[in-house]
Amino acid sequence: MPVATAFAVTTALLLTACGGGDGTPKANDKIKGADTSATASASPGASASEDADRPDITLPGDVKDEFEGWKTGDATKDAILADAGRAQTATNDAIIKGTPDTPGLAFYYKGKALSSSTRWVQKWLDSGITYTGTTRYYSPKVEIFDSKSAGVSYCADETEAYNKDRKTKKVDRTPAGKDAYVLYNTRLEKTGRGVWQTSDGTSVRGSKTCVR
Repeated sequence: MPVATAFAVTTALLLTACGGGDGTPKANDKIKGADTSATASASPGASASEDADRPDITLPGDVKDEFEGWKTGDATKDAILADAGRAQTATNDAIIKGTPDTPGLAFYYKGKALSSSTRWVQKWLDSGITYTGTTRYYSPKVEIFDSKSAGVSYCADETEAYNKDRKTKKVDRTPAGKDAYVLYNTRLEKTGRGVWQTSDGTSVRGSKTCVR
């Protein structure tokens, strides 16, 4: 779906399209995200505003987000991509910590996207699971609408990410299928502090565009 038209879709808001049919997260259903593993090299970009008092978000060592081609060489686009990635990382952080009430979610999301991300994290908690493994993000595209709004689309490969029982720590390593590839289309809006917050979007699981 072209970035410019994705935001007209109102039936599948950001983060809600990736759950199982019964509303329960299943293997490779995770919405995963960005700026992070525990190493700085995993960050999609360092060009975003550094004076916005950003929350410290660090994923544990068994969880990694890898970014392919997330640097364009354009300072504005790289700042947008960096914050789009950090928004996904904030979701990861909330899932792993076991609460939707984290500084990262409210900092990198707003409006419909914030409500949806909070509900999605709660579904993970209600299911008693977390996750482990690596997610790869690739084929990013940025479209700047004006000085304070932009669209970002990208693919995610979740074939090496696995659900883990929160109590027993048992990992479900069921082989992934095409549903482990997800196409994201998101809208971001710039705040007065220079942060590009995710405000809305869609996701398409099993997208032929992303399968590789």
